[in-house]
Amino acid sequence: MPKTAALVVAAGRGSRMARDGSTTPKQYRQIADAPVLSHTLKALGNHPAISTILTVIHAEDGDAYANAVESMPQEVSSKLLPAVVGGKTRQMSVLNGLKALEKAEADFVLIHDAARPFLSADVLDGIIEALENGQNGVLPAVPVVDTLKRQPQGADRLETVDRSNLHAAQTPQGFPFAKILSAHQAAATAGHDDFTDDTSLAEWAGLVIALSNGDPANFKITTPADLSRAQTLAKTWTMTASTHPKPSLANLQDVRNGIGYDVHAFEAGSEVFLGGVAIPHTQSLKGHSDADVVLHAITDATLGAIGDGDIGRHFPPSDPKWKGAASDQFQMDAVRRVTDLGGRIAHIDVTIVCEAPKIGPHRETIRASIAAICDIPGSRVSVKATTSEKLGFTGRREGIAALASVTVRLPLKEDE
Repeated sequence: MPKTAALVVAAGRGSRMARDGSTTPKQYRQIADAPVLSHTLKALGNHPAISTILTVIHAEDGDAYANAVESMPQEVSSKLLPAVVGGKTRQMSVLNGLKALEKAEADFVLIHDAARPFLSADVLDGIIEALENGQNGVLPAVPVVDTLKRQPQGADRLETVDRSNLHAAQTPQGFPFAKILSAHQAAATAGHDDFTDDTSLAEWAGLVIALSNGDPANFKITTPADLSRAQTLAKTWTMTASTHPKPSLANLQDVRNGIGYDVHAFEAGSEVFLGGVAIPHTQSLKGHSDADVVLHAITDATLGAIGDGDIGRHFPPSDPKWKGAASDQFQMDAVRRVTDLGGRIAHIDVTIVCEAPKIGPHRETIRASIAAICDIPGSRVSVKATTSEKLGFTGRREGIAALASVTVRLPLKEDE
């Protein structure tokens, strides 16, 4: 079996993050009670195909790195090689790391940004599978869904950029070890030291890069706003996922579908919770828990797919313990019930019906949050929004409704 190593680039200073007044580099900021880098290393180390991890750090960050790995689980810490110091550019830091990794004799290497902690096993599986199939470089990416605008220098008007076939690049970027090391050495010899992306350098060296599925949750923490988003997402993300592989969807032949519907009225307040995301608004939603209408619909759909009652049966509003509770725990319990049956959630489709707030600006954040709560790739979550053309209670801005469809795949029992 090919040997795969991971190289984590953690030598940056993160100048854009310093806008909040703190000088702590982003990879050492805290989310879910641990440095960002700790979560990144766990995400890589928990994958059974990754045998070795090397981190490239800044010369001044020795103590911060030691703190980040101090409480690492043994199954992860056993894969860590001693950290090495980076260079004056990201490219030079990667080359330092690749040279230090030579002794590991890896067949493949995955080069990853330290500030991308929400890395799923599915993204890693796709990269490694493509490398095993002979690709010379693999780039995880997500299709660009927003309209793109360009303002030519000195111009007073905007141009619309065709987003067809455009993708947003992510990491880790995977390569056969010998080929990417050779490419980096060639670039250094040629005097190039300003590549900010390893696939760009690989393309310069003549390697052909293949795309694999990225994940909207696999975003890079760059600004204070990103850090705030990460802190919210980390409350639900399984940061230390099990190393035991999930059952393959191809082997789960019993395909079931559940439908869920929920509605909550508005009351006085300043934010609404939708899909685990707090969205500023002129009102809040009224309910016994946090009134997350999206997660309630998804939970009912999940339970319906496995024939296990509804959210009210398992979390009755008459029980004071659920007063003000975060609704993510309801859906995580439903996911556990699916897992206990040997199954997996394969797809979630949710429609939000409201006049306000506007869902578009928050769509991808909601999508990533749902994916994290359900432990599935973002590509398997769809979030849509519509109005009711000012008809009915939603049209009168009295509340929000949500409809959800959840596809679950279970082992097929011969006697059913």
